Amino acid sequence: PTSTSCSLLRYCEQSATAVPAMVRKEIVTAAGTRKKVRMGSHNKAVRVHTTPKFTRPKTLVKPKAPTYKAKASGMKEYGQLPAFDQYAIIKYPLTTESAMKKIEDKSMNTLVFIVDVRANKQQIKNAVKAMYKIDCLKVNTLIRPDGKKKAYVRLTQDHDALEVANSIGII
Repeated sequence: PTSTSCSLLRYCEQSATAVPAMVRKEIVTAAGTRKKVRMGSHNKAVRVHTTPKFTRPKTLVKPKAPTYKAKASGMKEYGQLPAFDQYAIIKYPLTTESAMKKIEDKSMNTLVFIVDVRANKQQIKNAVKAMYKIDCLKVNTLIRPDGKKKAYVRLTQDHDALEVANSIGII
């Protein structure tokens, strides 16, 4: 303990006030800390270097400074994303030889379209109904190796795939 803390302890003892043990401990601890801060502590451990290389610690952390806002966070600045309507869903009808066979065959009664990859069967069915005014029995889809989605749209009995293909302009 330093002279300041000792004099404080002596003053408390002379004035006939009992110094609680907790306060006495805090005074002594504070005095010891004061001494360490003033004189310095010389018992630091020496770091043992095990490799001959020194890698400089990476301490600089720059704040993020994006050049443009992300669309999800800055939706007000960008406005809404484009609508996923029938024209975005159906891209174009397919006119390959196998697709033509499905159109001409009465038992198949099927049209083949290339559609957006994100579209599901219900959206494809609704888009065909809205664009061509025909009813669909069912829709089969597959994703081709080139990444495009192909949709086989089977029509109901009251619509003929050959007539619809003629009206669209496939044949």
